[in-house]
Amino acid sequence: MSETASIDEALNELVEDFDLFDDWEDRIAYVIDMGKDLAPLPDADRIETNKVPGCAAQVWLASEARDGRLFFRADSDSAISKGNVALLLRLYSGRTPAEISAFDARAALDRLGLPQALTRQRANGLNSMVGRIRQEALAAA
Repeated sequence: MSETASIDEALNELVEDFDLFDDWEDRIAYVIDMGKDLAPLPDADRIETNKVPGCAAQVWLASEARDGRLFFRADSDSAISKGNVALLLRLYSGRTPAEISAFDARAALDRLGLPQALTRQRANGLNSMVGRIRQEALAAA
């Protein structure tokens, strides 16, 4: 994914990736593989304030503002949650707070069909991750 791609372009690339798979088992496996590509999260970021509440698994999300943009680092102790947060980082990391706040995450995730493929608890966790990213954007604005 290009460093200069807009958030909508990043979403379109994910949609194209998802369209390569015939069923949800393959798509979920792809999401899990995205999580495997996350850079290791430093121990200093594995703190209580970086935990995302509302997730079935432990999910840590750290942010850093640089040059008017937010950059996120994340990890989880669950493969599917780690994949979900990796997917969100592909969309959100490196964006301005305004871009993050203006982006309709619910519509984007529905376009990918991801919430329907997850259990209710996992879908709620995904929404909690999005909520946390949006909070970070509001705080940085």
